[in-house]
Amino acid sequence: MEQEPKEKAAEELKEVKKELKKEKKHEKKSDREIIAELTDTLQRLQAEFENYKKRFEKERQEFMKYANAELISELLPLLDSFELALKNAADNEKFIKGIEMIFAQFYSALEKKGLRPISALGQKFDPYKHEVLLREKSEKDDDIVLQELQKGYMLNDKVLRHTKVKVSQK
Repeated sequence: MEQEPKEKAAEELKEVKKELKKEKKHEKKSDREIIAELTDTLQRLQAEFENYKKRFEKERQEFMKYANAELISELLPLLDSFELALKNAADNEKFIKGIEMIFAQFYSALEKKGLRPISALGQKFDPYKHEVLLREKSEKDDDIVLQELQKGYMLNDKVLRHTKVKVSQK
C-alpha cells in the first residue's frame, strides 16, 4: 500500500519535470518565434472556424430544403381526395360529402402536427390570443368575447394566428 503514494509522487515529479522542460523551451525561443507560433495557431483557428461556418450553412440550407417533406407526404392523400372529389363534381351530394371528408382529413393531419384552435366565444378577452376588431354594447361584463370573426390557431404553445373577435362593452 505504501508504494501507491510513492508511485503517485513519482508521476507527479515526472509531470513537473515535463512542465519545466516546456517552460525552458519557451524561454529559449525568441519573441519572434513565439509570435510566429501564435500567429500560425490563430490562422489555423480562423480557418477552422470559417470551415465550420460554411459547413453549418450548407447543413442549414439542406435542412430547410427538405424540412417540409414529412408534412407534404402526409398531405398527399388530401391531394388524391381532391382529385376524386373533382371527378364526382357532377353529383352535388357526392361532391359535398367528398369535400367534408377532405376537410376532416386535412384538419386531422394538422392536429397530428400540433395545431389546435384557440377558443374564445364567451371567454374574457386575452390579448395574447385574441385580437379585438369590434366592440358592442352588451349586458355582459366588459371584454367578454361575443363573436369570433376569424378563428385563431396555436401550434403547440405558440400562437400562429390570433382569433379576431367582437367583445362586449358596457
